[in-house]
Amino acid sequence: MPARKPPRVSVVIPAYNAMAYLPEAIESVLAQTFADYDVVIVDDGSNDNIQTWVTTIKDPRVRLVSQANRGLAGARNTGIRESDGDYIAFLDADDRWHPTKLEKQVTLMEASTNIGVVYTWMTLVNQTGEPTGRFVNNCVEGNVWESLILSNCVGSGSNPMVRRTCFEQVGDFDENLGSYMEDRDMWLRIAPYYEFAVVKESLVDYRQHPSSASKNWVAMARSARIILDKAVDMAPSYISDEVKCDLIKRSWARINLSLAWKPLQSLEKDYQTSQRFMGEAIANDPTLRFSREFLRLNLTLLTMRCLGTNTYTRLLSRLHTLRGQILSL
Repeated sequence: MPARKPPRVSVVIPAYNAMAYLPEAIESVLAQTFADYDVVIVDDGSNDNIQTWVTTIKDPRVRLVSQANRGLAGARNTGIRESDGDYIAFLDADDRWHPTKLEKQVTLMEASTNIGVVYTWMTLVNQTGEPTGRFVNNCVEGNVWESLILSNCVGSGSNPMVRRTCFEQVGDFDENLGSYMEDRDMWLRIAPYYEFAVVKESLVDYRQHPSSASKNWVAMARSARIILDKAVDMAPSYISDEVKCDLIKRSWARINLSLAWKPLQSLEKDYQTSQRFMGEAIANDPTLRFSREFLRLNLTLLTMRCLGTNTYTRLLSRLHTLRGQILSL
């Protein structure tokens, strides 16, 4: 019997008690216009019915690998090792792709062997999958390390397609980071060696959830600090120590500004923690005080404290509806 030919793309889907959304994620993969792929679902210690459910999928390209729980980074590492595609595309179990995502990413990837990561634009959707009216449309390409240290242009773990040789060059996802910012750490490690490219079209639906885990942002801050400390040693050689230190300081400011949203987006509101993150952001980069994001965060905090979270949620829902209506015109 002839040896099996490896697929061009391997799709890696980490899954932990994800059956509420996983069927929709798989459906979006099987609807791809690009067909030369296989799918490795990594059951990361789930206690739902994923193993029974996967037997109902009749497409031979889809298979399940089960392991004890190791977190998102560990599940992705298992998926990489269990796959053999030239390119690896990651999809979180609660997100979904548009049909041409793989096709357009492969086209860009094959334009140059210098390209290691291809990402796309994203649409933010709510828990039920409805667009919120917000998009992530970064355009950073080429040598992206300096831009990447300031903000995660890739956007989410469901976005990138990565050349397999990148992992051979820089190693696995860092499992010491748990499930917080391990993807950004990986992109920063790849960026000194490979160029990044972007498909300037929204091809990923990124699902946002309110979190009931009130301490998540503490772990996020810890992971972010570890990543920045590592980045000092990983920076491209052409970046001077002075520029490097300035970039790290500004990056820490932006990370804190981003973290300031987390206590407001969780089910358990924590205004004081949000303000503490905001203060840390301004202390490291005073210019952020005049940024659109800082002003938007201040307005959100003021609205919640003065009118209550229920009123804020209703106002935000109406704003998203209005934005959607405007965009549909």
